[in-house]
Amino acid sequence: MINILCIGDVVGRPGRAVLAEHLKGLIAERQIDLVVCNAENAAGGSGLTPQIFKKLMNYGVDVVTMGDHVYRKREVIQVLESSDRIVRPANLAPQAVGKRWTVVQTRSGHLAGVACLLGQMYMNAADSPWQAIDRVMNEMPAEARIRIVDFHAEASSEKIAMGWHLNGRASIVFGTHTHIPTADARVLDKGTAYISDLGMTGPYDGVLGRRKDRVLSALTTSMPTHFEISCGDPRLSGLLVGVNPSNGRAEFAERVEIKGTILEGGPYDADDGKPQRGGK
Repeated sequence: MINILCIGDVVGRPGRAVLAEHLKGLIAERQIDLVVCNAENAAGGSGLTPQIFKKLMNYGVDVVTMGDHVYRKREVIQVLESSDRIVRPANLAPQAVGKRWTVVQTRSGHLAGVACLLGQMYMNAADSPWQAIDRVMNEMPAEARIRIVDFHAEASSEKIAMGWHLNGRASIVFGTHTHIPTADARVLDKGTAYISDLGMTGPYDGVLGRRKDRVLSALTTSMPTHFEISCGDPRLSGLLVGVNPSNGRAEFAERVEIKGTILEGGPYDADDGKPQRGGK
C-alpha cells in the first residue's frame, strides 16, 4: 500500500506558508508517496504564478490541479504549456491551454494519473464533466492503475454523484472549491476514496480565507468592498488515502488538518502580484 495526500485549495501567502512549514515533515512522518494539491487560489487569493508553482514543488507538492481561476494570472500559461506536473480542468473547451490529465511517477515508482474537472451547478459555463472524465479515463494508460480526480464544484450533490460515477474506476475523487472541509471522507464499495470537499489550506480566521470585517462590511452595507486575504489561524487541510498500487483500490481515507504559525508581515508578498478582488 502507498499513501497519497490530497491538499485543499491553497489560499495566498498564508496557505503557502503552512505548506512550507509542515508539508515535508508530514511526508516523512506518514511516508507519503504522492502529493496532489489544488493551487488555483495560491497567488494573491486567485490564480497561480510560475514562481509560486516552483515553490509548491519545492515544498513537496508533486502535482497541481486547478479550477475556475486557472487563467486568472496570465503568466501561468507558460507553466500549463510546459509542465506535466499541472492540469487544467478537463471539461474546458478543447482549445484551452494546458493538459487535461497527466501521469506521473510516485516516489516508489508507481504510475498515477491525475485529472481535474469543473462542476456545472452554480458555476460558470463548462462542458459536461461526466463526458469529459469518461474520455480521460479511456485515454489514460492502463499501466496507471492509480487515478486521482479533483472535482472543483459548488454543489455537494454534484460532487457525490461524481464519486459514484467514478466508483471503481478512480482511486480517489475529492471535491474542492467551497473552502469548507466536509465530514464525509470514506471508501466507496468498489474501492474509490471520496470526500465532498477537502477544505482550504489557508487562513480560517475569516470567511473562506478573506478578512471577516471586509466581508461583513459588504454584506451589511451592500457597498462594494475589497476582500483582502486574512492571516489568522492558518491550516493545512486535506485527505490522506492508502491505495493498493496493484489494483488502484483505496484501502482507507482520513482527514488531515494541521495548524500553522500565524504570519507576520501581512497576507501578500512579491510572489502574489496585484491582490485580487472577490471571494473564492
